[in-house]
Amino acid sequence: MSDAPTSPTSPAATLQTTPLNALHLELGARMVPFAGYSMPVQYPGGLMAEHHHTRTAAGLFDVSHMGQLRLVGADAAAAFESLMPVDVIDLAVGKQRYGLLLNADGGIMDDLMFVKRETDIFVVVNGACKVADIAHIQASIGTRCEVIPMPEMALLALQGPQAVTALSRLAPGVEKLVFMTGGHFMVDTGTQSIPVFLTRSGYTGEDGFEISVHHTQADALARALLAQAEVKPIGLGARNSLRLEAGLCLHGNDIDASTTPVEANLLWAMQKVRRSGGTRAGGFPGADQILAAINHPAVGSRKRVGLVALERVPVREHTLLQDLNGNTIGEVSSGLLGPTVDKPVAMGYVPLEFSALGTLVNAIVRGKVVPMEVVAMPFNPTHYFRG
Repeated sequence: MSDAPTSPTSPAATLQTTPLNALHLELGARMVPFAGYSMPVQYPGGLMAEHHHTRTAAGLFDVSHMGQLRLVGADAAAAFESLMPVDVIDLAVGKQRYGLLLNADGGIMDDLMFVKRETDIFVVVNGACKVADIAHIQASIGTRCEVIPMPEMALLALQGPQAVTALSRLAPGVEKLVFMTGGHFMVDTGTQSIPVFLTRSGYTGEDGFEISVHHTQADALARALLAQAEVKPIGLGARNSLRLEAGLCLHGNDIDASTTPVEANLLWAMQKVRRSGGTRAGGFPGADQILAAINHPAVGSRKRVGLVALERVPVREHTLLQDLNGNTIGEVSSGLLGPTVDKPVAMGYVPLEFSALGTLVNAIVRGKVVPMEVVAMPFNPTHYFRG
């Protein structure tokens, strides 16, 4: 889960900073407005180097702009499940799941991650949506469970094939986790022991961890991680290129409140128990529309697809897509030259009849026709650790 940047014209005076702001400046980061925060888009080495380092070693991301909250109470799982088309009730303690907050029309208000813990459900939402998300959750289920925001917590992501090597030196035992599981750990920085809650997850397609830590200890934790030979700081630019190569949605670009999980091709996130015929089918906002679209796809409906340009021309977001006869059929939602795959990749929405693998469409880039092919995602193989 990842959210789109705020406008570059956002007044700097209104931007918040994360607990790692001083460290970013010390490391020479170029800061930009993002989700209401001043955030590092890249460091002196540049986006390409950061992208490749994350794919081959370990990159440290500041994602403290994200929202963190806890849901507490005996009815918390059932209450939270009423807001999303996913299975919350049956999720085992220590397991993490991807979720989708929906509006009454079945549109995706936000995508999120949540973990069922012994005494609560720990939730992480996108930074640009967190105020609205927390208000929505509080208004919807606040009478059934406690909704407790956690503004005191920072969030770091350590991603890449050597992330586990670096982190396990400081927090022995993390290597035993598998993808989409989590737990409480102590991180030994050499001068102090820092309590964290972390999950083996991330948004790059690589193995890695997301680490929730109190804001007063975030700087010390980040410095301890950066002291490991495998780890370098990574900015938002590489985070975007990494997630796109992994075929992962960016909220505000690839999904939003006007997009349903069916259109977004996110039905893998909707367990059978919540679908027609399941023991807890429906019962979430927009259920009638979504279940009908699953069971009887409508003529003219659209679908998110992966696209590869057949010429070496990057195809950016909002680029129009046409059929081979020149009729406009859709639009690119995210696109760039993939540093790892070394070719232009994109995601976009097209009518169902153009969504089959191998279908050819044209992108219109500055008046030039760029042929593209619908392909399977992810564009780059994922490397999640499943044991």
